[in-house]
Amino acid sequence: MENKIGLFKSIRTRLFISLCVIVILIVLILIFLNNFVLRQFYEYNKEKQLQDVYETINNYYNEGNSETDLKDELDKIAINNNFDILIRSDENVSVYSSNKDYYSTLGDMVFSFFKNQNNQTDILKKNEKYTISKFKDKKTNINYIMLIANLDNYYELYIRMPVASIEESVKISNEFLSIIAIFIIVIGGIVLSFISNRFSEPIVELNEIAKKMSNLDFSRKYKESNANDEIDMLGHSINTLSNKLQSTIEQLKNTNMELEKDIEEKSQIDEMRRSFISDVSHELKTPIALIQGYSEGLIENVNTDEESRKFYAEVILDEASKMDRLVKQLLELMKLEYGKLQFDNKEFNIVELENEIIRKSGVMIEKENVKLENNVEGEIMVYSDDFYIDQVLTNYLTNAIKYAIPINGEKVVRIENEILKDENKVRIKVFNTFEQFSEEEMVRIWNRFYKVDESRNRDNGGNGIGLSLVKAIMNNYGNKYGVRNVAGGVEFYFDLDLKL
Repeated sequence: MENKIGLFKSIRTRLFISLCVIVILIVLILIFLNNFVLRQFYEYNKEKQLQDVYETINNYYNEGNSETDLKDELDKIAINNNFDILIRSDENVSVYSSNKDYYSTLGDMVFSFFKNQNNQTDILKKNEKYTISKFKDKKTNINYIMLIANLDNYYELYIRMPVASIEESVKISNEFLSIIAIFIIVIGGIVLSFISNRFSEPIVELNEIAKKMSNLDFSRKYKESNANDEIDMLGHSINTLSNKLQSTIEQLKNTNMELEKDIEEKSQIDEMRRSFISDVSHELKTPIALIQGYSEGLIENVNTDEESRKFYAEVILDEASKMDRLVKQLLELMKLEYGKLQFDNKEFNIVELENEIIRKSGVMIEKENVKLENNVEGEIMVYSDDFYIDQVLTNYLTNAIKYAIPINGEKVVRIENEILKDENKVRIKVFNTFEQFSEEEMVRIWNRFYKVDESRNRDNGGNGIGLSLVKAIMNNYGNKYGVRNVAGGVEFYFDLDLKL
């Protein structure tokens, strides 16, 4: 694929990086909350809890409960909340201790805290009833939260709670969050690889389709699913755009082809008109001059006898007929050369046509004292326009008769057919005794108005268009034609398609 997307530019990679960044940010936020907010929230709850315990114990004494019931309740409070509780009377006598082993320690700590101030303390809350402080015991290196209060009965209440548990919890929680973050990144990456494929694959497909469209290739279409999501909507829009562009471009191509065809046709018509005017003006100079000369002679009565005037009129009529025939042949030739003529193709027997043309040329054969060798016989069915094939064969045969020269004392013209089985064609060949052509003449004789006889003898009636008509007719059929030198003369030929 051209212009491959870089690793860090792909949607899949960016989604994975986004997931990692989000997870890491969330974990960092949670760690921050654990280290700062959670600790404060925890201490706030513990303060509230110590206040509630103070109120509970104070109420028990005020309600006059028995020492036994009070002791049981204080034991429950101490065990459930991990408290060390010490109550002393106004005479500094221990009334209750939740843990006898900690009694002396707690007492020493209290007195050391208030009297010697040898601990790092932080007073969290203080009023006329109680004081809640946070401090660290230098001997044990343990942090505590302690409530020191005076009950309504003038007893002193001491409640100590270690805070090492919350610090440990924060540490464990941070480690757990780190593990969860790694787990989420790994699992999320795997899940995202599948999810991103759902989005990236159709986007890549749409990109390929768009590239093909940019190269005017509308063969590929987006395969719409049943999701009916935004990507499917985009794919549907691209398919619609592709169809409309294809249709529009096809219309433009057709319009352009028609326009080119019109321009070409106009150009051909202009060329045909110029060529026709040039050819006509070139060839009509002589007959027009003759007609003009003899007409002036008649007007001025150059010859007064009837026979001379008749001769003048016959010359004028003959030249007018030649002009008419020339113009018609030129028009026919123009249509053939510029593809403006439709053939009326049909099946017919070429042998019958050949014999008919030979029969019609009998007078010319006799006049020119030509020996005709007719080697055509049987039935050969061809598929073509018999009218134009008649013109081709007549041109070949009349030229052969007209231009035959005696060799070994006789003029010979021969016509024969050759079946080309491999090409499914028949080749018609017309031979006459003649001087062999040069390579240049073999090419030039097919041009308009070219004559082998440079004197252009007007008595033979030729105007040099006949072989040009043969060339144009054969080119329209796409069949071979030509001339070649053979022993004793030259041979003209052309091919026709056999009946299928």
